[in-house]
Amino acid sequence: MSASITPPSPAVDSERVAPAWNRQRHSPMPSHRYSDAFSRVSVLLGDERQWPARRPTAAPLWVPVDLRDGNQALAEPMSPQRKRRFFELMVAMGYKEIEVGYPSASQTDYDFVRLLAETDLAPEDVTIVVFTPARRDLIQRTAAAIRGIRNDVVIHLYTATAPIWREVVLGRNRSELRELILGGGRDVLEAAGDLPNVRFEFSPEVFNQTEPDYVLEICDAMTALWDASPDRPVIINLPATVEIATPNVYADQIEHMHRNLARRDSVILSVHPHNDRGTGVACAELAMLAGAQRVEGCLFGNGERTGNVDLVTLALNLHTQGIDPMIDFSDIDEIRTTVEECNRIEVHPRHPYAGSLVHTAFSGTHQDAIRKGLAEHRSRAASEGRSESEIAWRVPYLPIDPADIGRGYEAVIRVNSQSGKGGIAHLLEAAHGIQLTREEQVELAVRVQQHTDATGGEITADEVLRILQDG
Repeated sequence: MSASITPPSPAVDSERVAPAWNRQRHSPMPSHRYSDAFSRVSVLLGDERQWPARRPTAAPLWVPVDLRDGNQALAEPMSPQRKRRFFELMVAMGYKEIEVGYPSASQTDYDFVRLLAETDLAPEDVTIVVFTPARRDLIQRTAAAIRGIRNDVVIHLYTATAPIWREVVLGRNRSELRELILGGGRDVLEAAGDLPNVRFEFSPEVFNQTEPDYVLEICDAMTALWDASPDRPVIINLPATVEIATPNVYADQIEHMHRNLARRDSVILSVHPHNDRGTGVACAELAMLAGAQRVEGCLFGNGERTGNVDLVTLALNLHTQGIDPMIDFSDIDEIRTTVEECNRIEVHPRHPYAGSLVHTAFSGTHQDAIRKGLAEHRSRAASEGRSESEIAWRVPYLPIDPADIGRGYEAVIRVNSQSGKGGIAHLLEAAHGIQLTREEQVELAVRVQQHTDATGGEITADEVLRILQDG
């Protein structure tokens, strides 16, 4: 911490009431400048909420928006080659609805949509989503881009609806903005309503900061305008465009819409959480309990500011609960490499599930538990006469079997100065087939500790073997 930062004077906290064991004091941060979420938007459910009693049972419809929302957040937007490679990856993983671009925003996006229209790059069971603001000329260019696409297509129309956006950005009151949005909806009908393979999506951007009565009014008006029906449903997508509250608040907002939307059986209720508070995954998970059927996000969470919700983490969270995510993550390192190359952003080594270190233990207590857990797993598989990949997974500190996502066990335990006898024994067993008694492990651990304390670095299995032999 900088030497210029000094602790607050005790006098500042003279009137503070707190337990004697809590010695934290007021900081100099200007927190008084900000208002809480409840001062900015009404949350109507109260004690009537039902989502806390629900449990996840199935995967939602996943919609990766990497090629649009993710792409527009890149310092260097994707080239046509990178967009194509990313699209092919998502198809191979099993995504069936993909937002492919903002064709009125750039020639590259327009050309990519035309590529899908003029080739067989998109399998026939993949729905193509394109994005447009509620502006007539941009809607017309979007409609021109999708002409000739044989796949199902969703035209995604959006407009910001929250008070501060209305007042500061758009300069329109509630009734004026309602007419602008409905005008955009009519333009979409005029431009593409005759196409039998086209459906519509509406996002009241900044939904989570919009008055509940107003957002419900606008969404119901759009589903009526577009004549939503069970055989041609409308997607109502409710973004937490900028996170401002704890995830339970977003869940309450989603459940309110789920219970009050008109034509509910003709509406696909979708969510699009961002991650400004670092709780995008939690927002999406609770929103699904609250009635969301579809989730928009990005692989590894790329997007404006702190990103969109991470579809990899969300899906593998379901996997660890025994729920099929309906997407193939069996080669996570190939997925990560492709996304890194297309986005030119590295995935953090401790990113959930996919990071290079997430299955690695350096701590001695962790290593000992993992080593014993892997041994028990192998023994149980042998006693049941079944494959290790088939039996229930219950290895301490490893919430997922690394083999499920294409990884081995070589890097599960690595040894440095924080490690203990269990990790050292694991290295020798895994690399050299050497098994030591407990007494030998304790004696060797002392000498390995002396070595790692002196070097300050990691030690390899060969170096451990050399220390053992020199003993």
